[in-house]
Amino acid sequence: MSVRPRRLAVSLPRTKPCMLAEGHHYFKYCKISALALLKMVMHARSGGNLEVMGLMLGKVDGETMMIMDSFALPVEGTETRVNAQAAAYEYMAAYIENAKQVGRLENAIGWYHSHPGYGCWLSGIDVSTQMLNQQFQEPFVAVVIDPTRTISAGKVNLGAFRTYPKGYKPPDEGPSEYQTIPLNKIEDFGVHCKQYYALEVTYFKSSLDRKLLELLWNKYWVNTLSSSSLLTNSDYTTGQVFDLSEKLEQSEAQLGRGSFMLGLDTHDRKSEDKLAKATRDSCKTTIEAIHGLMSQVIKDKLFNQINTSGN
Repeated sequence: MSVRPRRLAVSLPRTKPCMLAEGHHYFKYCKISALALLKMVMHARSGGNLEVMGLMLGKVDGETMMIMDSFALPVEGTETRVNAQAAAYEYMAAYIENAKQVGRLENAIGWYHSHPGYGCWLSGIDVSTQMLNQQFQEPFVAVVIDPTRTISAGKVNLGAFRTYPKGYKPPDEGPSEYQTIPLNKIEDFGVHCKQYYALEVTYFKSSLDRKLLELLWNKYWVNTLSSSSLLTNSDYTTGQVFDLSEKLEQSEAQLGRGSFMLGLDTHDRKSEDKLAKATRDSCKTTIEAIHGLMSQVIKDKLFNQINTSGN
């Protein structure tokens, strides 16, 4: 994500002394409203295989960053990054000012962007961008959405992150939750994974959110039932299988060299070996395919099968 933060002519929240006193891990939780979540996911999905970017509005409640609303930014995206130009910053400032005029008093509290098909984490460019945001617009949070995996898994694939100051070495917190990383992204993921931490994400619905979701369901339920994750994500599934085959080839080469068995203590390993990770990736791909097939079978039984029990 290539973004050069500029000072905006809008009021931004300032860092409280208690945040500084608590160290670099003050914020631990992120609550996202259903409205903001829906807008972010729909925007990310509309970008297809291209990254998209937007800004989030919200407030701070103790150790929790609450995201109340979000809006898309007019930026140019590629399959690996988005570039915010001067027009995007002007749009951002105008949107926040206009929101205040209609009674929305929330400040800019973070930015979001999509990682279509390769998980929720921060790349090197994302880390640099978030560090600058935290330096000049604190408190600020970075949210990453994977719209492709959201459709494939049937649940929202989203992560919220904050970076550590440059040069800070975080304490060893043990292995984090495993996620599948494509082979061509592993290096970027590994180099920067200790420069930020994840916030615990939860969601909430207001009475207005509930009404809006009911209206949306009444409008789009036919599309929801008629869609198929197997067809929608066919390119993604093919890419997952190809990536898995490359990982297995690397594991086979490692086994052939014999380095797999020499001097390795399982209790001292900080991460799983390549073969075990490839196995977990294959299980994930298989489960997602099975869920897609089960969904199709159930819909076929409900709508297409003729009851022949009386014949």
